[in-house]
This record gives sequence, C-alpha cells and structure tokens, in this order.
Amino acid sequence: MANKMKKVSKARALVAIIIVAAVVLACFDGPAFFDKSMDFLNSKLGTGFPHFINIPYRLGLDLQGGTQLVYEADTSKVGFSEKGDAVEGVRDVIERRVNAFGVAEPVVQVNKAQGAWRVIVELAGIKDVNEAIKMIGETPMLEFKVENTEPQRELTAAEKQEMNKFNSAAKSKANTALAAALHTEDFANVVKQYTENEVGKETGGDLGWIKSGGAYDFLIEKAKTTSSNTVYPKLIDQDGNYYVMKVNDKREADKEVKASHVLICYKGAERCDKETTKEDAKKKIDELKAQATVGNFARLARENSTEPGANDSSGDLGWFGKGQMVKPFEDVVFTLEKGKISDVVETAFGYHLIYKVDERPIMEYKIAQLNVKQKTEADILPPKDQWKSSGLTGKQLKTSRVEFDQNTSAAQVALEFNDEGAKLFAQITAANVGKPVAIFLDGMPISIPRVNEAINEGKAVITGDFDITEAKTLSQRLNAGALPVPIKLISQQTVGASLGGDSLQKSLFAGLIGFALVIIFMILYYRLPGLLASISLLIYGVIVLFVFKAIPVTLTLSGIAGFILSVGMAVDANVLVFERLREELKLGKPLATSVEESFRRAWTAIRDGNYTTLIVCIVLMWFGTSMIKGFAFTLTIGVLASMFSVMVITRQLLNLLLKEGKQHNLWWFGVNDESKVVGQ
Repeated sequence: MANKMKKVSKARALVAIIIVAAVVLACFDGPAFFDKSMDFLNSKLGTGFPHFINIPYRLGLDLQGGTQLVYEADTSKVGFSEKGDAVEGVRDVIERRVNAFGVAEPVVQVNKAQGAWRVIVELAGIKDVNEAIKMIGETPMLEFKVENTEPQRELTAAEKQEMNKFNSAAKSKANTALAAALHTEDFANVVKQYTENEVGKETGGDLGWIKSGGAYDFLIEKAKTTSSNTVYPKLIDQDGNYYVMKVNDKREADKEVKASHVLICYKGAERCDKETTKEDAKKKIDELKAQATVGNFARLARENSTEPGANDSSGDLGWFGKGQMVKPFEDVVFTLEKGKISDVVETAFGYHLIYKVDERPIMEYKIAQLNVKQKTEADILPPKDQWKSSGLTGKQLKTSRVEFDQNTSAAQVALEFNDEGAKLFAQITAANVGKPVAIFLDGMPISIPRVNEAINEGKAVITGDFDITEAKTLSQRLNAGALPVPIKLISQQTVGASLGGDSLQKSLFAGLIGFALVIIFMILYYRLPGLLASISLLIYGVIVLFVFKAIPVTLTLSGIAGFILSVGMAVDANVLVFERLREELKLGKPLATSVEESFRRAWTAIRDGNYTTLIVCIVLMWFGTSMIKGFAFTLTIGVLASMFSVMVITRQLLNLLLKEGKQHNLWWFGVNDESKVVGQ
C-alpha cells in the first residue's frame, strides 16, 4: 500500500513538472499571447515585464515562397568514372555560391535521370532571382596563386593633390576647434561642433581615467606636461588624425619599481636545471647576503645568479608594476625602501636577494579629446592583395583524386596537370620552395599548401591532417574547377509568397481539424482516459513544435504531413493502452493493477510499431529527395515525442486517479458496465 501511495505522489510531482514545462514551451512555440499579456500588465501596473523570446519557424520553398532552379550538367567531356565526382563538385560550388549570396537554408542536390545529370537548387525567400541565376550559372573558376611581394603603387599626381587639399581643410578645421577650445570652458560643446566621432559627440569626448600602456599613450605624453583643467595648446598629429586635447584631472593611481636580484635555485624549484640541493642553495644565498652592498650587487648577480632567461647577467629586472612578479617577491620589493637590499626571500623559483634601485608613481589622467580625420594613402589606394595570379588555372589541371600515403596510410589529394600545366607548375614550385601556394575556387581559398620542393613531373600531392571526408571534399572542389562541366538552366519555377502562405494556412487548418476530431473521438469513446490522452496529445504537440523551432527544422508541406501522421501514431499508442485497460478492468482487477498491466502489455506492440516506422524514416532520409527527407525527419521527431507522451505523460496522468479505497464507475473508463472498481 505504501508503494502505491508513493507512486501517486511521484505522479503528482511529475505531472506538475510536465505542465509547467509545457506552459514554458508553449510560450516559446507561440509567444504572441504571452507578449500581449505582458503588454497588458505593463500598461496597467507600470511594470517592465519582458517579452518572451520570439524565434520564427523556418519555412521551406513551398511555404515561404521562392525559386527552384534546375540545371543540366554537360558531362560529355568527362570520363565515365569521373562524372559523379565532377557533378558533386559542381553541386558543392553552387552551394557555397548560394550561401555567399545570403539565402537561408538552400537545398542543392544532384539528380540523375535517363543518363542526364542535373543539379536542383531550391532558394526559399530569394528576392533577386536574376542575380542568383547569374551567380549560380557561372562555370567554376579554379586558380593557383602565389604570395604577392610587389610593393604598393605610389599615388598619382591627381591623387596627391586631392589628399593634400582634403588634409589642408582638415587641419584648418582642427585649428579652428583648438582656438575655440582655448577660449571656452565648455569643451564638450566644442567637441559636438567639430568632432567627426558620433560616440565622442555623445560623451563630450571624455575618455575617462586612462594610464600608460594603452592606445592613448601619445595623449598621455602630452598630458604629463599639461596642468589639470587645461587644454593642450597645440594640435596633436597622430595616425592620420588631428587631435585637440583637454586634461581635466590627473592623479597618482599606483607605483612601479625598478629592481635587480640575485637568484640561487635548487633542484625541484620551478625552471631550475641545477643539481644544487635546497640546503646548499640556502647556505649560498646567506653567504651572498653577508657580502652584498649597493656597489657590488651587480657583480654578485653576474657571478652567482642562476636565473633562467634573465634580462642580462646583472640581474636587472627593469621597471615593473604590481601583479607582474610572484609573491612574496612582489610584497617585499614594493615595501622595501629605495636603495636598500632585502633579506633572503624564498619563492617557487628559489632564494632571492632584491636590490630596489628606484620607484616612481603611475599616473592616471582624465582626458577629453576631439579628432578631425586626415586622408592618408591607405584611404586612397586599395589594399594590396595578399595573393597574385600565377597563370596556372583549372584549365591546366587534368584531374585530382584521393590517395593514401603508403607509409602512414594518411589521406592525401593527388593532382595531375597537362603538359602546359606541368611546365607552369614546375616554375611556380621552383620559385616558391618553403612558401605557400594558394588554391582559389570562385575567388575563395580552398587550400593553401606549402611547397616543400620543386616539382617537375606535373604530379603533386596535397598532404595535411585530412580525414577521408575532408580529402574527398577538397578533391571534388578541385575537379569542379578543373573538369569541363558547364551547367545550363533548363527550368525555373517560382512559388509566390501568397501561394506559400495559402498552402501553409490550409495545411494548418487541416491539421487542427484532424487534431480536434481525434480528441473528440478519444473523449467520446474512452471517456476519462480519452480526456487524459487528449491532454497528453496537446503537450505532445507543444513538445514537437518546440523541437521544430529549436533545431530548427525547415518546414515544408511534406514535413507538416509527417507531423500530422505522427499524431496518428500517438493516438494509436493510446488506443492500444486503453483497449488493454478495458480488458483488464472487465476481468475485475483493481484500477492500479489494470493501469500497470495495460502499459506493460501494450508496450511491445507500441515499441515494435514505432521502431519499424523509425527504420523506414531512416531509409527515407538516407536515400530520399529533399521533400521525402523533410517528411521522414518530421515524422521521426513526432514518433519519438509520441512514445514519450504515451509512456510518460499519459501514464502519469492515469496514476493520478489511484486513490486508496476509492471506487470508480467502470463507465468512466470506457466499459459499459455499472459495476465498480477499486482504485488500489
């Protein structure tokens, strides 16, 4: 009896968790109602409740609208065994081109029908179809490029004249700003009038408290000689800008010290390569402490220190601030009096003597500034290309293929050039031994191998940390630009957004009608269990829609069909359980026993039915086209969610009915009999 009561308590807790989670997921699935509620509360109560995260469903071509392009590949000049790889390479190039064009979730696939190779491209939501057709239709361009070592060209006379004219005006503007700043207390207003920096206008040019070691060191150097609340009296010309600066305040933020030290390390200390014992090291440092003076400290360090990587043999550490040295070294050196030698200090590196040479404050400056930009050569001249053409292109590449190293079995990509390409490749490799040669496809680098030696035979291999998939992809891309596989647009089909929206509305309406009819049937036929199953189905729908958004899944009409079919699978599982429950109750068994037996006995049928469906879905996703894959994928998600909804949610809802000694009318459980059944 105690175990059964524990089961009821567990069911209550699980159901509460499931309902709360379902409400949260429902807000994620359709946040409009939640957002309207928050808007109402915010308007009435003056609160600031946020809106729920709103991620739209990803819709496919048939729902969102877009374009389907069908290209036929001319493989007449490609060997029979190479046709598949050549077209796959073209498919890969088209996919990368479409991605660069900014199309969301494009579908690019290869199809062979009646001996003809075709590439099908689906572009959901595309706006500029003509530009997409132009981009996709270009034959892939493969180029071999070398590093560009040519100097940047000089400005022409006209360009120099233009730059000088611009900079003269900029300097005049900056001088006007400086004069205004020197004759007013409102520096922020001068900034708003003359600066070209939008952020600077909002902040009045205030940089806050800054100190040396950052991007504004050139301002700090001027600020050191400028009094607080004072404008620096000259223009500051720096990095293509004219600056006007005001020092609002300055303060001592911290201090830094200059020091030298003697280190005697021992075996076991960090970075110590000596065999000295710790006892001998301590004895040695004590002897040096007794001898050390300011006058001989550098000599003692030079003759005795075992510090690895020291600045020089005198133990000089230069200037440093807090946080740059290990403790307790740092604690000692910052409290030591200037010109004094410390007692022996032990750190993880060994034993130290420290001579504090000097100390100085680290100043912070509160600075405001405005800048007027100049025009430099870099603003006029285009940036120099890192790579330049070598003259070797895909026209000279006969083929590429995946091979395996005979010694290491590592995957590598073999290249073979024609006679013209072999001569060019020999010249390129001879001139670039030890340097990279980049391989570009459609203007984008796909591999940048380094030349190990001159190659004269017209054959080479690209090695690297490839797995077989990466090597095959690279080979396909090389072949796409090497093999003569032009493509021709043979079909273009445009789906309007209104047609897609109409299809979506009708699909959703049909799904809702079917869902409602299923719920009505379940309640009328199975009564109380049917009502609980309907609640379970609603939660099931919330879970599936959440998964569709979270992955996200690209929804098409076929995908929605898969989802609706999975609803039938979920109902079927409930029917199996409830029919078994009716049989158990007719035998006169208590409700708790009947519920347990109904799930146990129905599970094998539910499992086998769903497993076979999942196997079919896997096959469809593996071999099917995009439409079939979408159907199979959404059906798979639905089937998995339906198994969870039946075996967990429906089961726990039924367990809520189990109460000690309580009698239930069998009619409520779909049994047309007025006899009673005991809950426990």
